[in-house]
Amino acid sequence: MILPRHRKRPGLRTKVVKKITKIPAREWNQVFPGVLESYDFFKTLDESDLEQFSFYYIMVYDHKTPVGATACFLMNYSFDTSIRGAYRYLSNFIKKLMPNIFSLKALICGMPLGQGRMGLASPTDEILQAMVRRMEQIAKKNKAPVLAFKDFNQNDANALDSLRKDGFAKLDGLPSSELNITFKNFEDYLKTLGGDSRHNLRRNFKKVDREVAITLEIADALENDSLDEVYKLYLDIVARHEMGFELLPKDFFKKISRNMPQRVKFFLWRIDGKLVAFLFCLVSKDLCVDYYMGLDYAVAHRYHLYFIKFRDTIKWCIENKIKKYEMGSFGYATKKRMGLNLVPLFIYVKLRNRALRPIFNFICHFLKFESFDSDLKEARQYMTRSTASH
Repeated sequence: MILPRHRKRPGLRTKVVKKITKIPAREWNQVFPGVLESYDFFKTLDESDLEQFSFYYIMVYDHKTPVGATACFLMNYSFDTSIRGAYRYLSNFIKKLMPNIFSLKALICGMPLGQGRMGLASPTDEILQAMVRRMEQIAKKNKAPVLAFKDFNQNDANALDSLRKDGFAKLDGLPSSELNITFKNFEDYLKTLGGDSRHNLRRNFKKVDREVAITLEIADALENDSLDEVYKLYLDIVARHEMGFELLPKDFFKKISRNMPQRVKFFLWRIDGKLVAFLFCLVSKDLCVDYYMGLDYAVAHRYHLYFIKFRDTIKWCIENKIKKYEMGSFGYATKKRMGLNLVPLFIYVKLRNRALRPIFNFICHFLKFESFDSDLKEARQYMTRSTASH
């Protein structure tokens, strides 16, 4: 395998470990972005033993000074993940005959869950290339034919675009979504929506509030019965999700509270004592990131639990002076009606086999997410028009 042709910067060295605790927290924090998904978050992933993934942590040093930090994970990635509808039935039928036909082992920079993050000091290109060299070595050792950088935002893409010179293809990932919270109260938020959306939400809230009492509990940690209830709803939504990426063990929801005690919130909605919805969030002073939710589908539609969840979470954010609410991917048509902004994310991917790379790139572009999701295609066009208008 021929590595990228770049001169190594004198004094630049790299270190790879499989547990983040092998890196001093102060070194990681010195260069990694100040985000919620940092050292203690990765420590939780390591302790939770996610069966689908093997993690690697890459540090880059200029002599003894940390200048780069990122996480990678090794997995068998199914390239039919984006396929939906009738094509999904076809791909599932093919996989019954040939189970591994769409699966390739990939080493992916970023996180299985959430947005990709990395720390790069200046000059970024030399540090990035040092990371890529180590990724190449890890991939070769593990016989992984694919390298990828998953779901990085535009700021990171400015640095990652240099990867295209080394054979990486740049693809649009699934956009994230966010709401800037500048409202005095929830009624003030409703006034920012279109007339139909505002009317429908108010009508549904009134109907539900008259019909049933839904109580909300906010907890910093889960134990025993509450943990079991939450995990059952989590598994239900994973089973219904066509494009699921990771399956978290129950221990993750317990250990995250222990490792990040000031950052975890569980929102629990109950009817007559029974859990009917939950939301797992990470929070900081100004930010609330909505990571996982679960709904009891026996009553979810009748009681509009998705919108009840949204209403109560926004109220909590306003009361706690949160300035931004991140809500993740999927459901783009609904999120657009609810006033959320879509945030473009990008994927960089490379087949290590040079001869087959053009074919691989063609297949990747054919299997892009919006090819099988009309809501996402429309949302992507909306983002493009909004960017052009500015």
